[in-house]
Amino acid sequence: MNTPAALSPRPAHATSACADIADPVALFCSSYAQARQRFRDAAGRRGLVVESTVLDRPGADGEELAVDVVRDGPADAQRLLIVISGVHGVEGYCGSAVQTGLLELGALDRVAGTRVCDTAALYIHAINPWGFSHSRRVTQENVDLNRNCIDFDAPLPVNAAYGEIHDLLLPEAWPPTPQDEAALAAYAARVGARGLQRAISLGQYTYADGMFFGGQAPTWSNRALRAILRRHGRQCRQIASIDIHTGLGPYGHGERIFASPDQGAPILERAQRWWGEVTSVHTGSSSSVPMTGPVQFAQFDECPQAQHTNICLEFGTWPGEQVQHALRAEHWSWRRGADATRTAAARAALKAAFYPDAADWKAAIWRQGREVFVQALAGLQRAPA
Repeated sequence: MNTPAALSPRPAHATSACADIADPVALFCSSYAQARQRFRDAAGRRGLVVESTVLDRPGADGEELAVDVVRDGPADAQRLLIVISGVHGVEGYCGSAVQTGLLELGALDRVAGTRVCDTAALYIHAINPWGFSHSRRVTQENVDLNRNCIDFDAPLPVNAAYGEIHDLLLPEAWPPTPQDEAALAAYAARVGARGLQRAISLGQYTYADGMFFGGQAPTWSNRALRAILRRHGRQCRQIASIDIHTGLGPYGHGERIFASPDQGAPILERAQRWWGEVTSVHTGSSSSVPMTGPVQFAQFDECPQAQHTNICLEFGTWPGEQVQHALRAEHWSWRRGADATRTAAARAALKAAFYPDAADWKAAIWRQGREVFVQALAGLQRAPA
């Protein structure tokens, strides 16, 4: 297990005067349907409108699937803070809880503990609802949404390294044979741990039944996200975003990962002023590696008039080998059409890998999620509109 020391409190950065949730663990749900209902109920109690883009496929229990959007603040605000959950469906529990808690706290002024001006918050709940409901990381198209936001009119990115290990990651039989695992270990020894991580998770556009597949066209979720951004962001001069994920890093620790197509010093320095310690995939300081087509690319594409300041908030769960094994096993069961019992077990293990059912973990996620939100609000107040 990753060290529980990661759960020790970190500096609050102007959060001490903010309102808080009495029982943050209660924000966390056990299913997509429950998470969606709590999010919508929290918006309803505030009198806020819920905009829904409904997917024409059912959920795991036959429920309706949708991306739900709530805007809190003026429709003409020049400063917009976007909070996104569920880019990788099964990771959506964490982001949904943070979004629901922020809605529960009330008006933006109450969350921030100080007056905010010309500012709105936009909560995009379960942007990949199919993956959330079905306990898969990918969309209904078997596409990694965080590799799908590319220009499909240009040549597709090439990740030749993935082709070298595709059949080792997803062998004919599961569990893998010792020979398959030895071959994968030999590849890792040759390219290093970071090289292996990059080969697997950079994004690939060749193997449609493979892992971290970026697709051949924009997915339904990609198109839905872009429409939301056009509807709510085109009039804004300043846009900040917090894209919430789980699965990388120490248990319970929320890593602030710089997320921007523009890797220039000014935007990185602005993110560091807002959030303190911000890691970067491009400098090697992050637990993540560079990737093709993350959702932040859509934000820049659809709202080019704005100055953007974005992070991924990545919460650690279990050791990397354990998480990777769960990813491979679940993907293998889907690819090979495993029976219902085996598929259900693989998806339950995947959910457990990305969503620890532990009160200390959940409390740490809420505390850090609220803190990052408040820091972003403060940063937006300092930014010129």
